[in-house]
Amino acid sequence: MFGLETSIFILLILCLSCACIFEFVNGFHDTANAVATVIYTNSLKPTYAVVWAGIWNFIGVLFGGVAVAMGIVNLLPIELLIDQNVYHSVAMILALLISAIIWNLGTWYFGLPASSSHTLIGSILGVGLGYMYISGKNSVNWDKAQEIGLSLLLSPLAGFSLAIILMFVLRRTLNKDIRKEIFSEPEKNNVPPIWIRATLITTCTLVSFFHGNNDGQKGVGLVMLILIGITPAYFAIDANHNIQQTQTQVSTIAGLLPKIDTTVLSVPEREKYRKTVQSIANLKQILPLKDANRQLPSNQRMNARKDILVISDNVKKLANSEAVNLSDADKKSFKTATESMRELTDYSPDWVVLMISLALGLGTMVGWKRIVVTVGEKIGKQHLTYAQGASAELVAATMIGVASASGLPVSTTHVLSSGIAGAMVASKGVKNLQASTIRNIALAWVLTLPVTIILSATLFILFRSIL
Repeated sequence: MFGLETSIFILLILCLSCACIFEFVNGFHDTANAVATVIYTNSLKPTYAVVWAGIWNFIGVLFGGVAVAMGIVNLLPIELLIDQNVYHSVAMILALLISAIIWNLGTWYFGLPASSSHTLIGSILGVGLGYMYISGKNSVNWDKAQEIGLSLLLSPLAGFSLAIILMFVLRRTLNKDIRKEIFSEPEKNNVPPIWIRATLITTCTLVSFFHGNNDGQKGVGLVMLILIGITPAYFAIDANHNIQQTQTQVSTIAGLLPKIDTTVLSVPEREKYRKTVQSIANLKQILPLKDANRQLPSNQRMNARKDILVISDNVKKLANSEAVNLSDADKKSFKTATESMRELTDYSPDWVVLMISLALGLGTMVGWKRIVVTVGEKIGKQHLTYAQGASAELVAATMIGVASASGLPVSTTHVLSSGIAGAMVASKGVKNLQASTIRNIALAWVLTLPVTIILSATLFILFRSIL
C-alpha cells in the first residue's frame, strides 16, 4: 500500500492506531465536560447521557472542517516533516502520540480534568525542541505556538468571567418563581421540570457537538501529520484539487507583489519578500507539470506544499505590516488569493474524518465516571444547581464554537471547569469552591505543558537513536 516497504507500512499502521487511541482517550477524558451537568441535575441517566454525548461528538467531528487541524499540522515547520529518513518522521510521530496518551491516561486515572489540548500542544512542541537539540535548527513555528498559547491561556479566564456575568444576568432578569426554581439544588432522584430538562440537554448537546468540532479536528490534524510525514507523495497536497485554480492564484499574487515598495521594508520583511518571490518562481515551474488527471508528480507534491505555505505565511505578514502601503482592494485580493491557494494543502480525506469521528464518539461512551465525579461534586462545595450547570455549559459551547470558527484549538476541559467554578463563585463567593480540588486542577493545568514537552522531547531523542 502507498508503495511502502513492509516495515514502514507497519509503522504507519502503528502510528495511525496511536492517533485513534489518543482520540479515544480524549473522548472519555473529556466526556465529563458535557455530561456532568445533566447527570448531576437528574436531567439524563448516566448511560443515556454518555451515549447522547458520544453521538454528538461524532457529528461534531464530521462538520468540523479543517482549520484547527491545519493549525496543529502547521505548528511544526515543514522541514521537520520532510526529513529524508522516514524513520525519523516515525520517531517524531510516535514520541508526541505516546507522551500525549501517557499524560491523558494519568490525569484521567486520578480524576483530574486536565486539558487534552494542552497535552497535544506540549507533545508537539516537545518533538520540535527535541529536533532543535539534535540539529541545532529552529524547529518550532513560534508564531503559531504563540497564537495557540494565547487562545489556551485566555479561554479559561474568559469562561470563568462569563459564567459569573451570566449568573448575575439570570438573577436580575428572571422573575422570583423561576429564579427560585433554577437556583435551587436538584432533589435527589427527581427529574427536573420539562423546560429545565430541555435546556440542560440542549446545552449538553451543544458542548458535545462543539467538543467534537474542535477536539476532533486535533485528531484529524494528528493523522494528517502522520500521513504527510510518512507518505508525503500521497498526502502532501489534495490530489483532487484543481491545479488550474492554484496556478491562477499564484499569478494573482505574483502580479500584486511588485506593488510593495521594498525600500521601506525592514531587513526581516525583505527576506520574507525574497523568499516569497523565490517560492512563486518554484511553483510556476512545478504546477505546469500536472498530468492529464490534473495531478502533480509524486516527487514534487511536498515541494509544492512547502512553497504554498511559505507564500501564504509571508504574504499575510507583509500585507499586515505598517511599512507596506497597499490599498484595501489589494489587501483583499492578497487574502482571497492566499486562502484559495491554501485549499491545495489544507484538507483531509473523508476516511480520516470518519475514523477520528468513530474514535472520539466511541471513547466518549466509556471511562467517563472518574472525571464526572470531579466536575460534578468536587469543584464547588454545594450541589450543582440547574442555573450553574446551564450557565457553565452555555458559556463553554459558545467559546468552543467561536474558537473552532477562528481555527484555534481551545481546551474544552479548561473552559467548562472554569465556567463551573465561576458559576459557583457567583452563588456564594470564592468560599464556595473546594480549595483542594481547585489546587489539584490548577497543578495539572500548570504541569501539563512542561511535563509533556520534556516527555515528548526525551522520547523523540530516544526513538531517533533507535529507528
